[in-house]
Amino acid sequence: MSLDAALRLRQGRFEMKVDAEIPDRGVSAVFGPSGSGKTTFLRCLAGLEPSARGRIRLGDRTWQDEQTGVFVPAHERGVGYVFQEANLLPHLGVGENLAYASRRASARRIEIVDVVEWLGIAHLLDRGTEDLSGGEQQRVAIARALVSSPRLLLMDEPVSSLDEVSRREILPYLQSLPVRLSIPIVYVSHSLEEVLRLADHMIWLVDGTVRRSGPLEEIIRDPGFSAWQAEEATVVVRSQVSAHDETHHLTRLSGPWGPIYCRRYSGDVGSTVRIQIRARDVSLSLDSETRSSILNEFEMRVIRVPDPEQGEVLVELGQGQTDARLLARITDLSRERLGIETGMRVFARVKSVAVIE
Repeated sequence: MSLDAALRLRQGRFEMKVDAEIPDRGVSAVFGPSGSGKTTFLRCLAGLEPSARGRIRLGDRTWQDEQTGVFVPAHERGVGYVFQEANLLPHLGVGENLAYASRRASARRIEIVDVVEWLGIAHLLDRGTEDLSGGEQQRVAIARALVSSPRLLLMDEPVSSLDEVSRREILPYLQSLPVRLSIPIVYVSHSLEEVLRLADHMIWLVDGTVRRSGPLEEIIRDPGFSAWQAEEATVVVRSQVSAHDETHHLTRLSGPWGPIYCRRYSGDVGSTVRIQIRARDVSLSLDSETRSSILNEFEMRVIRVPDPEQGEVLVELGQGQTDARLLARITDLSRERLGIETGMRVFARVKSVAVIE
């Protein structure tokens, strides 16, 4: 039941032209700079922008088709929408907010009792909405969207208004949703950290158009995306937990370029994880260095050396037959001194590896 959308909309000087296919389950992140049309795209999917032209199909259901004149109104699409603000009904308690949303569901596929357990809000059911913290309000808002048994869940920066403590508390609940729901989840965010933690698919939106759409790991390593991210350029790769070193509080991972050491991770041996390596945490050398505090070193080949920007170069590295890429942000002076050029052998030394929880 994948979601197919080909839309265009003009609002004053802003014009959105989006053509994207979203997987039938899991989290698809809509990511891009402010003003790129992320929220507008979500509003179109929800049926809140009737002036939008084009088509929207969810599985075998057509919600909008300009050629045939079909336009299913918002209240008939079965969409759950979570906004930046919780917007709970203030005259109803928590339990009553959920019951109200459940009664409005066209078909009951998700039970209140299950959602309450998923989001850990059983202790809030008898409370008024005004007595809740910001994080608690957002959890209830997410629960309210889910008990409506949606065919599609839209989330528009649901944690952007929260403080850092509340944001970190709610993210694990959001991570658990894809394994519980067999529906597409479209998640808008301006935070790359959130996207890396929650999504498997990404729509990279710039100036109202899709710059690229597809698996998150492929887009992250796109040179254009990396260059746009500047200081935040990063790669995400899959690795397997090989062993735990309890003495030194370390975990050894089996990565695409060889063993990778990181801080002790709680996952079981044999489990698969995603790891993040920032380009600014990678240095290059022409020789292997065993007498070093840096544990992770990989022999690699230089795949690409772009032109320097503001005295720095984002070098793309690869190894053998693996498609996994590594990025190193070095100064242009270092590039000159080492003679870094495409095709040469180098040793990449990784100072920090983060397991994406």
